[in-house]
Amino acid sequence: MVAKRIIPCLDIASGRVVKGVNFVGLRDAGDPVELACRYDAAGADELVFLDIAATYQGRETLIELVKRTAEQLFIPFTVGGGINSVDGITELLRAGADKVSLNSAAVAKPELITAGARRFGSQCIVVAIDGRRRDGGGWDVYVKGGRQNTGLDLLAWAQKVVALGAGEILLTSMDGDGTQQGYDLELTAAVAAAVPVPVIASGGAGCLADIEAVLIKTGASAALLASLLHDSILTVEQIKNHLLSCNLAIRPMNQLLV
Repeated sequence: MVAKRIIPCLDIASGRVVKGVNFVGLRDAGDPVELACRYDAAGADELVFLDIAATYQGRETLIELVKRTAEQLFIPFTVGGGINSVDGITELLRAGADKVSLNSAAVAKPELITAGARRFGSQCIVVAIDGRRRDGGGWDVYVKGGRQNTGLDLLAWAQKVVALGAGEILLTSMDGDGTQQGYDLELTAAVAAAVPVPVIASGGAGCLADIEAVLIKTGASAALLASLLHDSILTVEQIKNHLLSCNLAIRPMNQLLV
């Protein structure tokens, strides 16, 4: 059985880690390199670094910050934000990223998913999907840091990006983001059932029970966490010990020294 993953997320704006609620009201949460080192040492399985202002501001990801972060890490590292070309993917992988996350660019240029997968392998291409419930049922896909509704049906888009070559989906519920009211289990289960690739659940974790629920009930391969860890409400060790007590396949803390 493939082990479920616990993945801290660093949302970056102006070179700092930030966190908000429903993609707005951002507050400072610390230095990205410092937090990356902390979570690596704490036993996180992977790390996600999202430059959330890059696309909106019309610039590329902060490469030097990516390099400094990657130099300190010994776990897989996914980077997203402002990527709009194969050259941009190449630059980030050379800077130390193990995977890249495409969001707005995937919608604007779906061929970039295929081009990246062909050159670097599907395992390097993560498509991030930010979704919000719409009146009447279902979910819409949003881009540009949650500022623009594309009108795309989320489930259809998830299936399309996998057909184009995405090897993983990072799924964020905009309704749940930062609320600590629990993951959107319905959304996560629907996407996990619709695609054959791993789905990372994001948006809404507020307690151990929320993390347990999304990993047991939805088919998600991983849980993405931000506020709970940044604010020291929970630690990676506490989360993993709880999930192990629930008989979930999780990489135990004692394996970190192997």
